[in-house]
Amino acid sequence: MSMHPTPSSKYRAFQPIDLPDRQWPSRRITHAPIWMSTDLRDGNQSLIEPMSVTKKLKMFETLIGIGMKEIEVAFPSASQTDYDFVRKLIEEDRIPADVTIEVLTQSREDLIRRTVDSLTGARRAIVHLYNAIAPSFRRIVFNASRDEVKELALSGTRLIKALTDSRPDTEWVFEYSPETFSMSEIDFALEVCDAVSAIWQPTPERKMIINLPATVEMSTPNTYADQIEWMHRHLARRDSIVLSVHPHNDRGTAVAAAELAQMAGADRVEGCLFASGERTGNVDLVTLALNLYSQGIAPGLDFSDIDAVRQVAEYCTGLPVHPRHPYAGDLVFTAFSGSHQDAIKKGMAAQRSDVPWEVPYLPIDPADVGRNYDAVIRVNSQSGKGGVSYLLQHEHGFDLPRRLQIEFSRAIQRISDLTGKEVHGDDIYALFKSEYLDQTAPYGYRHHRVSGASGEPVTVNAELDVAGMRCTVEGSGSGPLEAFINAVNAVLGLEVLVLDYHEHAIGSGADAQAACYIEMRVKGGATLFGVGVDKDIIAAAIRAVLSGVNRQSLAGGIEKPTSQTFAI
Repeated sequence: MSMHPTPSSKYRAFQPIDLPDRQWPSRRITHAPIWMSTDLRDGNQSLIEPMSVTKKLKMFETLIGIGMKEIEVAFPSASQTDYDFVRKLIEEDRIPADVTIEVLTQSREDLIRRTVDSLTGARRAIVHLYNAIAPSFRRIVFNASRDEVKELALSGTRLIKALTDSRPDTEWVFEYSPETFSMSEIDFALEVCDAVSAIWQPTPERKMIINLPATVEMSTPNTYADQIEWMHRHLARRDSIVLSVHPHNDRGTAVAAAELAQMAGADRVEGCLFASGERTGNVDLVTLALNLYSQGIAPGLDFSDIDAVRQVAEYCTGLPVHPRHPYAGDLVFTAFSGSHQDAIKKGMAAQRSDVPWEVPYLPIDPADVGRNYDAVIRVNSQSGKGGVSYLLQHEHGFDLPRRLQIEFSRAIQRISDLTGKEVHGDDIYALFKSEYLDQTAPYGYRHHRVSGASGEPVTVNAELDVAGMRCTVEGSGSGPLEAFINAVNAVLGLEVLVLDYHEHAIGSGADAQAACYIEMRVKGGATLFGVGVDKDIIAAAIRAVLSGVNRQSLAGGIEKPTSQTFAI
């Protein structure tokens, strides 16, 4: 049998630089860095299916909404789609006055010219030039000498300077990245960066960006911090340079590398929401920002509704956020262990608003990111009370989405706390039915009709019971659910916002039914679910919407209709 080579014979340890007087270990992070999102470029190019224009705009608007001021929006010379997206942002005036877009280009004349052209009419823009400088790339990829690689950076800088100088209506910011910096000779990286800045001639009033990427994470985070501190000390024109880092996560330590790099002198961090990007991803800006928040430092980014941000990221990228993802995962504020649940419950009871946060097992207050502590029961066939989802699925065919499992567990917990007894399997479906399926008042479903030619907007006409009176609502949308939501919002003033949708069949053949689970908000209230079951999938979705509305009505927060509220 063949044996794998031992690691020592196949891999070489990365050699750290000599920095015996390093200062970063004794420093603390005291303020947030300049954030730069590359979700729409680095994050997008790594997707199996790159974002559509609709998804790009959704992501762009979300990034603006959380407070991102620098956003790398495209690689305009790489495709017509990217070029057109940059033009769309500029020509449709979609860029707020305090937001700067950034675009990336390689150091080739035709690519640079097209890149600068894409930015025509922008108020302020960052042109980001890069070329790989590491020995392995020089030898294997380019077959080029140090001088040839350096000249590639310099010729690109000269051309960008000439092109941007001729277009004074835009405030131009230049960024240079010696790609593969972290696996390059440190003296050569400095030589190239200094030569580039000598051409650009930045000033303290008109700074340029030197971005030092860990294109592939090659070493422990402390080694990257040493590299950043060495460059921070030795860069020419340092007072005229924004020192930026772009860590990747190949070793799983990108967050640590970014934090130590800030301690070592970095002013700016490039990354993606939830670590999107090539291979194992870019550094996760959500985790970085909330790590700062957990230390009492204002991150400058707003994640007070982390679920909404996560849902946009999942929709735009097609990539799920892991349930154990720091701060944002479905289960990160959930305890399965009885002792953990007990400690958290006691901590929450003891916590006062005028003292620092100190609840066992919870590094931050879940409410600060729009979440609540949920004592979620375990979901598997071995788990007593925790068999709720298992029993609902295997005995009744309901496959609850994870966040609905969390929500329904609160009802289980209420019954358990009220009775002081275990909630047994026979009671679970009855409770689920009363909590969701039997919620038919004050808004009840009678029937509906769908119309609309293929490729055109859909119209839904639905007859409902509203406070015992018949009420007809009608609306249009891109699909039946959207049309119905538009109808009840316009006619009934319910302000329903759908956040997530799941459906599946229960049973098969003539007896098959559709189950719909809709996560929503009504009148800006708390996020909750509605559940609907019907032989017709559209009817099931309508029932699910009304289930959620009725649950919100029962909980308060929306005015209950009366028989005089609506005309027949």
